[in-house]
Amino acid sequence: MTFNENADISGGKASRRSGGRGMKIGGGAGGGAILIAIVVLLVQHFTGVDVSGVAGGLSGLQGQQIDTSGDERLACTAAEANKDANCRIQGAAAMLQTYWADQVRGYTDPQGIVIFDQSTTTGCGSASTDMGPFYCPNDQTIYIDPAFYDELAQQFGDTAGGLAQLYVIGHEWGHHIQNITGTMKGKNLSATGASSDSVRLELQADCYAGAWLGDASTVKDENGQTYLEPITADQITDALKAAAAVGDDHIQEVTQGQANPESFTHGTSTQRQKWFNTGLNGSPGSCQTFGIPASQLG
Repeated sequence: MTFNENADISGGKASRRSGGRGMKIGGGAGGGAILIAIVVLLVQHFTGVDVSGVAGGLSGLQGQQIDTSGDERLACTAAEANKDANCRIQGAAAMLQTYWADQVRGYTDPQGIVIFDQSTTTGCGSASTDMGPFYCPNDQTIYIDPAFYDELAQQFGDTAGGLAQLYVIGHEWGHHIQNITGTMKGKNLSATGASSDSVRLELQADCYAGAWLGDASTVKDENGQTYLEPITADQITDALKAAAAVGDDHIQEVTQGQANPESFTHGTSTQRQKWFNTGLNGSPGSCQTFGIPASQLG
């Protein structure tokens, strides 16, 4: 995955948050509650959806004003995005803003992507690297510690290359689309199971990420420059490996020795690859994971 060095990614809403703002696991007030939240989210581990009912509710921070005064807005070039993970996140944000503005009527961007180190506070409560990247509906912000990519490679044997990293960000942006279009409304986000609302939301977000990446090499900046060079088959394979690596069944088999479908929150490896491919070879309109029988989820 290579950014076109002539592309303008300056509009990408991404910022770096210095220091570890927020409570660390097991330390300070509410540490036990945060630990419980981490345990709950470890099953997910990756690309969390609405954590307001878990992290926010347990930490007691939901609704509080988050200090963003020290956030540093990134100002990268496309050339830098080819070398630096943080700049790659900014480039992805610029592309996603452009892409979804053309796909959703009345579209509004998320507040942005906040890059943090180890821990931070969010509109959904305290967050740490252990949660993986996630989208908080309460403040419409995506949070990510880039160290997650290294953890993904170490724990699940995935190379986590450039396109796989974009898939992660595209998935989280997909949750923002679900939020602003009302898809999340009325869903039982605490339910688990192979055909639960949680799984259907996650598979749809995978599909949205695929739809974006399927068109990514044709998305242009305001000057008519494409953001990305053509995506190769090997890069797509790498992204599919990432999707498989974070399937509920694979994660549970690695971490606890067996899979328990009744506790699934994100879908199996096969399902995640299927819906990523559905978007990749289709459009956002292909991502209808609701209103279909469980057997059609894959």
